[in-house]
Amino acid sequence: MSVAEANKTSIKGGEFLIKETAASQIFIPEEFTEEQRMIADTCRDFLSKEIWPRLDEIDHATSPELISGLMDKAGELGLLGTAVPEEYGGFGMNFNTSMLVAEATGAGNSFSVALSAHTGIGTLPILYYGNEEQKSKYLPKLASGEWKAAYCLTEPDSGSDANSGKTKAILTEDSKHYVINGQKMWITNGGFADILIVFAKVEENGLADKNLSAFIIEKSFGGVTMNEPEHKMGIKGSDTRQIFFNDCLVPAENMLSEQGNGFKIAVNILNIGRIKLAAAALGGAKRVAKQAINYANERKQFGTAISNFGAIKHKIAEMAVGMFVTESAAYRVGQNIDDLISSYQAKGLSDAESKLKALEELAIECAIMKVHGSEVLDYVVDEGVQIYGGMGYSADAPMDRAYRDSRINRIFEGTNEINRLLVVDMLLKRAMKGQLNLMGPATAVGKEILSIPDFNMDEDETLFAAEKKVIKNLKKAALMVAGAAVQKFMMKLSEEQEIIMNLADMVIEIYAAESVLLRVEKRVELLGADANALQKDIAQIYLNRAVEKVNQAGRSAITSFAESDELRVMLMGLKRFTKIEPMNLKDARRRIADEIISKNDYIF
Repeated sequence: MSVAEANKTSIKGGEFLIKETAASQIFIPEEFTEEQRMIADTCRDFLSKEIWPRLDEIDHATSPELISGLMDKAGELGLLGTAVPEEYGGFGMNFNTSMLVAEATGAGNSFSVALSAHTGIGTLPILYYGNEEQKSKYLPKLASGEWKAAYCLTEPDSGSDANSGKTKAILTEDSKHYVINGQKMWITNGGFADILIVFAKVEENGLADKNLSAFIIEKSFGGVTMNEPEHKMGIKGSDTRQIFFNDCLVPAENMLSEQGNGFKIAVNILNIGRIKLAAAALGGAKRVAKQAINYANERKQFGTAISNFGAIKHKIAEMAVGMFVTESAAYRVGQNIDDLISSYQAKGLSDAESKLKALEELAIECAIMKVHGSEVLDYVVDEGVQIYGGMGYSADAPMDRAYRDSRINRIFEGTNEINRLLVVDMLLKRAMKGQLNLMGPATAVGKEILSIPDFNMDEDETLFAAEKKVIKNLKKAALMVAGAAVQKFMMKLSEEQEIIMNLADMVIEIYAAESVLLRVEKRVELLGADANALQKDIAQIYLNRAVEKVNQAGRSAITSFAESDELRVMLMGLKRFTKIEPMNLKDARRRIADEIISKNDYIF
């Protein structure tokens, strides 16, 4: 095994914060094969022919039959079985290819929600946790679309605190069935799903388990009723319902995994949903950006296209920067997952075990990308409305639907607040368990801020040397603040959510800025500097932004708990670690925007 291969398979979640990553170690979208690109084109063609012409019809459908029928057509093309192994009727694609499919179908508005709920949280619990009998029975029909799936976790009093659900499962006296009673809400695909992945607490002698268990319920079992579809702000064509279980009799063999393992199933499946949502949000953002660019070139004011105005160019360039960065980081994570899966398989773990272990290891990065991707999409659609101006506010123009549909993504798969809390919580827990050496580097940074700064002016002329030094210092800033906060609050840090949010923002910006820089470095190695002038602009614009955000978040955190000399020293250290050489960001944005405008498309 080469050094590069060894590095790929030794990846640890969260380790990017204390370890420098080489560009050769990451995957970039430019490396997708022709076959993978053709798969993505098939998805886009499907949206173009079957979904986009019917968006109004989908949003105003009075029954779930329309979406269900479109799902059938997607199944005929194989779009429902991309992650399902060939022995169960799927295509057995690797994780990063399934990410590409999620991106390509992510521009399908309500339909993409139905598709991702079926192929992700609806199908994957059986794929990863089902026994052979369960897989053989359900996966072929789910992969073909003959049966549709839904995921039933949330309850009226159980949202972010999923393990507090009250749905109960009681084993019958003959031990052949569980009787399930309870209520679930916000169930995507609820109106037409044949298979429900339902989470409930097994109750014995009047006492319920502490943790959830998971069950595969066929709607045909009986005892399953539902309300009419919910009226929602957006994704109006997505069939979302409350579902009630009234003495629903479920065969005992339909429990997934083991009793009490449901919460772990839910958490691990949500890890997949989070990183896939980042890819889907990227697909949605690219479509909105293209529409906004086209409109800016068509709309004339003061005798010229509005795309010629600097304020519009700024918006177009910032859209491009956000999307390029999300893409860089999302596929970096996707390939890391694939590399870890291969590593675990080589050690003798089964395919399902390898995937679960890889996703669990990179849960931090999955949470980071869920936040970043959904917030970039929100930015893009918001600026899309602004570029359209008055027409952006009209329900007859495309920005209305895009704006409303995008908002759910900051709530789906765990709110962005929950995901921010998780990023920091997982980092600190791994550090306390000795799985991630955060405290050593944090202690070293604490000593460094008390030492005399290094004024060595020797220039390193290797590619992006200056930018990499900035990234390294941003990591020091995050470690400094995190280390001081842990020392100050110890086990009570979890009660300081504002500080945790600040820390999460620092970590997210560092990961995103490093990812885009590594992508551009690798592109330069593959394609040369001249072909990457605009990509370099993007990386540097984002790095400047990351420096500002890390400084702002760090300052907010420090002033929340430090006082007197400690406050002054930490602010001094933050200032030292958030320095960057000034550059003309306006001209860099204009270079990016001018090329996009001339091509009348998002070109990256």
